[in-house]
Amino acid sequence: MNVIELKDIVKLYDMGGAEEVHALQGITMSIAKNEYVAIMGPSGSGKSTLMNVIGCLDTPTSGIYQFNGVNVSEMDDNQLAEVRNREIGFVFQTFNLLPRSDALHNVELPLIYGGVPSAERKKRALETLDHVGLGDRVHHKPNELSGGQRQRVAVARALVTRPSIILADEPTGNLDSKTGEEIMMLFEELHRQGNTIILVTHEADIAEHAHRAVRLRDGKIETDEPVRKRRLQAAGSAS
Repeated sequence: MNVIELKDIVKLYDMGGAEEVHALQGITMSIAKNEYVAIMGPSGSGKSTLMNVIGCLDTPTSGIYQFNGVNVSEMDDNQLAEVRNREIGFVFQTFNLLPRSDALHNVELPLIYGGVPSAERKKRALETLDHVGLGDRVHHKPNELSGGQRQRVAVARALVTRPSIILADEPTGNLDSKTGEEIMMLFEELHRQGNTIILVTHEADIAEHAHRAVRLRDGKIETDEPVRKRRLQAAGSAS
């Protein structure tokens, strides 16, 4: 079963006057349930735009995007927001945590937006924090946590809605290599437990944790292959 189906996705940005930027030029791809996919490419390749489309943060200029069998490419902003909150767990490079709120409240946030009752919210947030190894840090604020612990809070927040996909954008970008490796081990464990993970990165060693790598160049898919360590290292050095 495919969670994501993209067909002939085009994204143009009007830069004023006659100038247009062709960020995506006819992207066609699918992602099945429980896949672990890395989207790679150098700066300007279109990977961030593709992430925004997949994450329902932006709509394509043309083409069809089906998410769990539903056409989301023509949804309005309110409908897209509902899909994002219910179906997609985001993990960002910069963590995006509320600095004055403790870990528990940060993880509860998507459930608050989803209208989940207070007792259920707290129960699910506590379970999810425990699941990512932070059961003893639930009342710590971000400035009382290490970078790796903050990213674990962000992962817990992404998981708490039980989403269809986890979309991780350069999730180790603000972490040292050892802590980054620990976070990637966490993603591997989440994948083994049945989660569908889409990892956006320009780093070959991070992409090696995925099982499939889709490489973009100039808004088009250049390669879409199972991960091979040597191939990714060569691709990373070329970009």
